[in-house]
Amino acid sequence: MKTFITRKLISFSLLLVLVLSSFAVSGCSKKAAKEVSIAVFVPGVIAGSPTYEMLAAGSVEAVEEYNKRTNQNVKIDVIEAGTNQAEWSSKLTAVTAGHKYSLIVSSNSSLPAIIEPLTEQFPEQKYLVLDAYLENNRNVATVNYNQREQGYLTGYAAGLATTADPSVFPYANSAKKIALVAAQEYPVMNEIILPAFEEGAKAADSGVSVEFRIVGNWYDASKSADIARSLYEEGVDVILPISGGANQGVISAAQSLNFYVTWFDNNGYDKAPGLVISSMALEQKKLAKEMVSAYLEDKLEFGNAKTVGIKDGYITFVKDDPVYRQNIPAAFIDQLSAVEADIKAGKLKLPAANK
Repeated sequence: MKTFITRKLISFSLLLVLVLSSFAVSGCSKKAAKEVSIAVFVPGVIAGSPTYEMLAAGSVEAVEEYNKRTNQNVKIDVIEAGTNQAEWSSKLTAVTAGHKYSLIVSSNSSLPAIIEPLTEQFPEQKYLVLDAYLENNRNVATVNYNQREQGYLTGYAAGLATTADPSVFPYANSAKKIALVAAQEYPVMNEIILPAFEEGAKAADSGVSVEFRIVGNWYDASKSADIARSLYEEGVDVILPISGGANQGVISAAQSLNFYVTWFDNNGYDKAPGLVISSMALEQKKLAKEMVSAYLEDKLEFGNAKTVGIKDGYITFVKDDPVYRQNIPAAFIDQLSAVEADIKAGKLKLPAANK
């Protein structure tokens, strides 16, 4: 009888330990959930940079909605690294070394090269990088945009405009010259965007020539305006600016001289109505929100790199804007829409290059 009672007491004690352990684990899980924190690391500044504006907005929205839905208190901070690219590595290292954030979110094709050494030094840190590509690193998840599609469609728009009859585009001249004004040279620009821009332009008209100019930074609007004026004097009548805050210089020059602009990454029609002839937008806010939400739900796959494009709905030709419809010929919009539809349907295949 005594042995039976002893066994019962032992069994009860084990049960009690298991129950208390389960509460402890549950408590730890809830505590861990509350201690999740996220940093949005902006390699630049948000003002005047559409992709970074959307990155921050989508990430913050994901956290706010998650907190509201789950009654958690996930923290999120937005950190601007500034326009001096030489400082990005040291600033990201400092953010990582602080061990404050469970996930660091960013967006820039140059980030994987900075992050890879950090994953060896700080093996517990997780990173999510949009507009970038890195495979087989268990600490990093990347989502790349098919910028060949984006560049091609933008170039096609520029090619149509520069070769248009003056009755359709009154500021188009006979030179068939277009240009891309970039902040700087980097692999994605040199090997994907610029060649795709030229490829699209020549698909519209094989006689189109493409000029390429560099601002030298992502903020000097005065310099980009000077470059745009010089290009205009050389016969260029359509310019694609990809130079962050310096884009405003191209817009100002277009408004004073009357030439056309094609726009990258977001809706730019209200910047110069009637002069901005196309906008190929990245759905960066949507993607950032989806990926951060996946992380919060423990569904984000690290070590995985994927590419999204027009077919997936993350690159779009913005064509329903009333300002655009009011100022740009319907036939032009229809021609550009047809090319977009062909890419989406797979009739025109533009495989992405992963950089």
